[in-house]
Amino acid sequence: MKIKQNYIVIIATALMLILAGCRANPILNIEDAPVNISGKYSSNDVKKAIIRAGAGLGWNMKAKTTGLIVGTLFLRKHVAIININYTKNGYSITYKDSQNLNYDGTNIHKNYNSWIQNLNRQIQAQLSAI
Repeated sequence: MKIKQNYIVIIATALMLILAGCRANPILNIEDAPVNISGKYSSNDVKKAIIRAGAGLGWNMKAKTTGLIVGTLFLRKHVAIININYTKNGYSITYKDSQNLNYDGTNIHKNYNSWIQNLNRQIQAQLSAI
């Protein structure tokens, strides 16, 4: 009987670990991040910094209109698509669409938020180099 209880504990623990690995998190959008740089620069400089940052992390960055870049990230079977609205003074990164990231209207695969945080840090690094 004790062996049966040990198996149940092992199976329950394994299931909890599997479910924890598949956990979804509320989607992260970066709203109105400031461009904190001094000196002379333009919104075109901000656009170039955003494109460089994304490209360096594997994002396919396409300038669609003035003030809008669409970024697409392909990782294995996953696809994330974001809008980046920008001006000379700031930018926002918002969710647009995805594939195989379990987006349910509020929550998304836990890795998505890490990708957005990394992109935001890289944009800030590129902006500071202007």
